[in-house]
Amino acid sequence: MIVLFTDFGLHGPYTGQVKAVLHRMAPAISAIDLFADAPAGNPKASAYLLAAYAEWFAEQTIFLAVVDPGVGSARPAIILEADGRWYVGPGNGLFELVERRASHARCWDIAWKPEGLSASFHGRDLFAPVAAMLARGEFAPREPRQDDAHRRKDWPDDLSEIVYIDHFGNAMTGLRARMLAGGTRLAVAGRILERAGTFSDRSEGTPFWYENSNGLAEIAVNGARADGVLGLAIGTPVEMVVA
Repeated sequence: MIVLFTDFGLHGPYTGQVKAVLHRMAPAISAIDLFADAPAGNPKASAYLLAAYAEWFAEQTIFLAVVDPGVGSARPAIILEADGRWYVGPGNGLFELVERRASHARCWDIAWKPEGLSASFHGRDLFAPVAAMLARGEFAPREPRQDDAHRRKDWPDDLSEIVYIDHFGNAMTGLRARMLAGGTRLAVAGRILERAGTFSDRSEGTPFWYENSNGLAEIAVNGARADGVLGLAIGTPVEMVVA
């Protein structure tokens, strides 16, 4: 399958245009919408989301991942193979955590160029066709990367910030819950939050944090929106308080 991870949104034409290319070039391949609302223009926050959610998918899955504020610039366009999964997109750090956490990874520059390449929509014109080629089992022209310009080795292994607000107002952090010591509390927006197993473990209206279904530490409020109650947004800092 091809899995879409983008900040294109579902309003307007962008996601539809990308999916039209995939349908035209690989009509027999399923295209799955994972995120159309990844943190807009924020490859750093998106990198932690992608790394957490990619683990849910089987080997040979192809991720068409585009969060690309530098589209049209000198940033590389890359293909990454990491632990049997394939990633196509901009080399701007979006794949940093995937590559860093993989036991085996290889990276290439995309050598294929379409006849028409717009300055501002490489997701449609470049990355989608390459993802379709890979999905069809064809060789997508590529050359081994010669440097680490696509890497962001200074980014932390876990990000102590809010990286996503979901439909319910729950706030995901870039922290893997399994990396937090037992009894760890999270300090955010002037509040200290205790850990809970799930929503019903806390009384209605009580903020808490828990390990979400994809392994990230997530902040929630039973019966309410955490973003509204606590005033959270993407980029809000989170501190760990160890008992």
